[in-house]
Amino acid sequence: MEKILEITNLTKKYFSKNALKNVNLSLDKGRILGLMGPNGSGKTSLLKIIAGLQHSNSGEVLVCGKKIGTETKKLVSFLPDKNVLYPYMKAIDAINFFQNYYDDFDVNKAFELLDFMKLDKDEKVSSMSKGMIEKLNLSLTFSRNAKLFVLDEPLGGVDPVAREKIISTIIKTYNEDSSIIISTHLVNDVESIFDDVCFIDKGEIVLCGSAEQLRSEKNCSIDKLYIETFQNN
Repeated sequence: MEKILEITNLTKKYFSKNALKNVNLSLDKGRILGLMGPNGSGKTSLLKIIAGLQHSNSGEVLVCGKKIGTETKKLVSFLPDKNVLYPYMKAIDAINFFQNYYDDFDVNKAFELLDFMKLDKDEKVSSMSKGMIEKLNLSLTFSRNAKLFVLDEPLGGVDPVAREKIISTIIKTYNEDSSIIISTHLVNDVESIFDDVCFIDKGEIVLCGSAEQLRSEKNCSIDKLYIETFQNN
């Protein structure tokens, strides 16, 4: 099985505090990984390093066999946990911006996803609801022909209807030549699409493996396993 992501002994410090400590993780092609943990557990730091937006202190991260750098930024499509689009932008402006910025951006796919999300290309970001902005950002992220899609809290703060649409988009866009990492607190809403799960706490991985195998071994859902693992935090 081809490895999309390989992380070896990754450590990230902010001054004297460890955000990540000796993290080891791998992800095969065609898999969806759920990354879960309490606030401050190191999830966002890990995702930003994979996306090439932060540097580690030690260890190695390979995306499709390449070290993090200019080349891997062409392979990773990152959805941050905060909206980065300007309020004055219309959806069509955002599409044009991404098209100019990313060589692998598929405009036709962007318009297809916009239609699927029921978003108006001429509506400004400033007049969109939080759920609409989340859907627009997700549409832009998945319109790239990337090998690894990294989503930081794509369901955070949106209503259940918007969540369903976002999950549907993830499933619709998924293909066997790429992989997806989803960081989320809303485990129950999205665990059905996970092939693999990784629990992280205080910068260290505490549990990692096949979602199906863990359900069978622990005789419970991933959501219940998450609660049992972190209930004392």
